[in-house]
Amino acid sequence: MGMKLYMTDNSDLMEIARIYSESGNLVVEGTILGAMPIKAIVKPAEMRCAISLMSFRTKMAAFKMLFLWSR
Repeated sequence: MGMKLYMTDNSDLMEIARIYSESGNLVVEGTILGAMPIKAIVKPAEMRCAISLMSFRTKMAAFKMLFLWSR
């Protein structure tokens, strides 16, 4: 069982099977649209950029999501 990302119409966009660290980057393995396997690399600069794109309120909401049961 992995993490899923959804499109705005609630259909599956990507199923993430594994996230791991390799050579100082994060590697995200999964399947896009249920058919195309993919490995994506997240570099440290991009991770910092992603965090800077979030407002304080969004960061707090993301933190709270860690403790909520799935709906």
